[in-house]
Amino acid sequence: MELSNFKVLTFDVVGTLIDFETGVLDAIRRIGGNAAQDLSDNTIFEAYKRGRDRYPGRSSSAMADVYRSLAEELKLPADSVSADAFQLAVFRWPAFADSVAALKRLRKHYRLVAMTNADRTAFSCYSHILDNPFDDSVTCDETGVAKPNPQFFAYNRGRQAAHGYKFSEILHVAQSQYHDIGIAKELGYTTCWIERRQGQQGFGGTPEPEQVTTPDFHFPTLKALADAVEKV
Repeated sequence: MELSNFKVLTFDVVGTLIDFETGVLDAIRRIGGNAAQDLSDNTIFEAYKRGRDRYPGRSSSAMADVYRSLAEELKLPADSVSADAFQLAVFRWPAFADSVAALKRLRKHYRLVAMTNADRTAFSCYSHILDNPFDDSVTCDETGVAKPNPQFFAYNRGRQAAHGYKFSEILHVAQSQYHDIGIAKELGYTTCWIERRQGQQGFGGTPEPEQVTTPDFHFPTLKALADAVEKV
């Protein structure tokens, strides 16, 4: 199997291209003030994930409630001003340092498609941060479900087929084993794991999968994927 075999790269966005973990940690420590400074990354992530489980709705509106949930748990300021500040910070989560340049390089070789659990409003912010690299995008607004629901992947497969692309020509690129790599591989997608947390313990702000799935391709960064493509 060669990277040159593919015509479409489908991307998980948040966690793979957008560094939401840094975004969450920075916002909590800024909004939480002195009470948040001594909290470990893992303590914040675990509270964040529990809040996201309680409020799984649209990222453009649910994150204020997610903040209130974690703030009450961690004894941080839980007022409406703080919650609104966290909600707004979500739209400004940063790109990984290599994302913009690597996407520009990859777009020379492939059709780039976003496949994101972010809703259309939040995705529009992330696409702008990434310098609008995508030829197409699939969000939870269109699918009515979120990854790892198989219907999300089926929707994308049908959408790309309508544009004339075979399933075998799609490579799904993602960081999350839980949301993407495991289920995509199970459904027959060829997968590329961008292991953003390589060398770090645990799964950070992403739920832990039942097992780690071996992908078809595996790189520590998006830059490394772009480098490999240009060597083919």
